[in-house]
Amino acid sequence: MTYQNYSLKQLQQIDAAHHLHPFTDHKELREAGSRIITHANGPFIYDSEGAEILDGMAGLWCVNIGYGRDELAEAAYAQMKELPYYNSFFKCSTPTPVLLSKKLAEIAPKHVNQVFYGSSGSEANDTALRLVRHYWALEGKPEKNRIISRKMAYHGSTVAGTSLGGMDGMHKQLGGAVPNIVHVMMPYAYELALPGESDHDFGLRAAKAVEDAILEAGADKVAAFIGEPVMGAGGVKIPPVSYWPEVQRICRKYDVLLMLDEVITGYGRTGEWFAAQTLGIEPDTITTAKALTSGYQPLSALLVGDRIASTLVEKGGEFNHGYTYSGHPVACAVALKNLEIIEREGLVDRVRNDTGPYFAKALQERIAGHDLVGEVRSIGLMGAIEIVKDKATKERFLPAGSAAVTVRDHAIANGMMLRATGDTMILSPPLIWTRDTIDMACDRISKALDLAQVDLRKR
Repeated sequence: MTYQNYSLKQLQQIDAAHHLHPFTDHKELREAGSRIITHANGPFIYDSEGAEILDGMAGLWCVNIGYGRDELAEAAYAQMKELPYYNSFFKCSTPTPVLLSKKLAEIAPKHVNQVFYGSSGSEANDTALRLVRHYWALEGKPEKNRIISRKMAYHGSTVAGTSLGGMDGMHKQLGGAVPNIVHVMMPYAYELALPGESDHDFGLRAAKAVEDAILEAGADKVAAFIGEPVMGAGGVKIPPVSYWPEVQRICRKYDVLLMLDEVITGYGRTGEWFAAQTLGIEPDTITTAKALTSGYQPLSALLVGDRIASTLVEKGGEFNHGYTYSGHPVACAVALKNLEIIEREGLVDRVRNDTGPYFAKALQERIAGHDLVGEVRSIGLMGAIEIVKDKATKERFLPAGSAAVTVRDHAIANGMMLRATGDTMILSPPLIWTRDTIDMACDRISKALDLAQVDLRKR
């Protein structure tokens, strides 16, 4: 029986009775009822009541080629008919992960040539943690196992992913994190820069926090630093230009590995295949997922640099880690077709040369001047809008985060899917957006800001 046989109310009742949602206040959701998204096409999603909504989040940072791509469905079907599943254990492989690994090595930074597969970004970060610590053990330095991360970082929601991340609320619920992971300040100048401090100097100060953590522990105890090139779920926090070169210099100085989490930024989001290429970073590992298949299948790929891979191969011994669905043949077939479409349609170049710059200009010219907006920022097709009570002082509305939720709700009601994170509205649209789509988004965001301002003035 298909969903068309059910009313919205019936679906909501079944959802409430049996379905536990991620990152959700279940009491609140069940009182209100969930929105049922039934179908999608191109840049739009549609709910059970027929409302058309422009998707400003590409699903959850992932549907880079947009919805309704028959080629991906056909690739999945063909692979399911030929070989729906086999594992990568027992010294076995299947053709699609082999070919996908070759493709990923071609588009990744030159020193990155090996791939380990999972099904989610969280799994990939678990793998990265395990692999980095295993690397140092193989090198005869098992005590070199501390990981430096950042406050407000998001690296997934498994036990290891939550521990690597810097979200206080997640840590509190975890009730005991993976040991030997520490968190330093995030490179977010809008809130953390000192009066009169330039972006350049702030970037160096934020990078120095990494060095200070290394020195506090002792370089012989620190395995790696992990960071998102642009902090995504924490609010699209774009570091100053001075930050990453200095972090990389520090890591090299103290022989600390550099782990990049590109689950959000990978596969064209910043105008290159990877943000590592956009920002000139040379990492030892790159965590990817989401847009690898444009969300059409669950798949993650941890890209591993030559330094770690060489030791893993040359020193030998079993790496006691892996997943049932590592290198799933259907997911990898979809990924291959997805990357082919991104390449064929020139979406990476379009973001770098056309839509990315236009997006930045549109946010500055059409959104930044609104009374509720303290700052807009973007890189490629990834942006943020800071919601404030007072533009001059950066004062926020109370309670914290409530104003952004008000803006979000008005946006969705007026056909624009945005996400609220704290006091920040974030955007990560499909890479198929055009200048016209960007204009449409700005129209709807402006309307939502105007309506939210009316509501917020009543407080």
